[in-house]
Amino acid sequence: MGSVVDYVIGELRFLRTALSLSQEEFGRTIGYSASHVSSVETGGRPPTIDYAMAVDRAHDPLCDEKRGGRFARMLRELSKADPEWLSEWIQCEQEATLIRWYEPAFVPGLLQTEVYARATLPSNVLTAEEIEQRVSSRLGRQAILTKERPAQFVAVIDVMVLRRPISGSPGIMAEQIAHLVKMAELPNVQILVVTEDAGVYPGLQGGFILATLPGGAVVAHLDHQVRAQVVNGADDLASLQRTWEAVRGEALSRRQSLELIKEAAKRWT
Repeated sequence: MGSVVDYVIGELRFLRTALSLSQEEFGRTIGYSASHVSSVETGGRPPTIDYAMAVDRAHDPLCDEKRGGRFARMLRELSKADPEWLSEWIQCEQEATLIRWYEPAFVPGLLQTEVYARATLPSNVLTAEEIEQRVSSRLGRQAILTKERPAQFVAVIDVMVLRRPISGSPGIMAEQIAHLVKMAELPNVQILVVTEDAGVYPGLQGGFILATLPGGAVVAHLDHQVRAQVVNGADDLASLQRTWEAVRGEALSRRQSLELIKEAAKRWT
């Protein structure tokens, strides 16, 4: 993780030790398990806004009920590393109960490894610091898949995602696809693959994400060359959901997809 996230993690750890609390005791004060606290403190699970808010409410006497306190502010500063147009989507992503993601070109961001994420960011456009901040932010967002009540996640990827080299380094893809195998075995995660047998199929013109929010409302995220946008118009959503059903209909089953991903992993090692 980048230095900003490392600093937040260090401060969280310092707070707990300053309070003379074990990880289990600290977890009880904020409503999280000891294993979750341990995972955050060791960098295995990035701290989220929800986690920071829980810490602030329990241990920051100046905490604002809606905005949180010190730790929430630090994480919000980190999120500013994301483009402004992404902020609205990140909020939807955090609240979603179901995320459906179609991606014809890259591994979906919520499934990327740190090295893969860094390699996909344009070094000729962003500074080294901006890249590190965005990588840290992207990895932090992945916590929605492993938190205590994780979002259901269904990804449909084109088979070329598994075959396209990154930065001329097979090691990057070997690590990334091994990570896909691990993630695909989580009960709340499905990774489905569309093979070349599908030919030209709906969706190839661009990836998109559909997020179902509590209460059943659906919003979409479209990524273009210059910028991305959040879509919530009824006609656009209906069109994207029809495309999703068509794309998913072309994909292999969950079991067949996992077997294909495992085969791809062998080719990169």
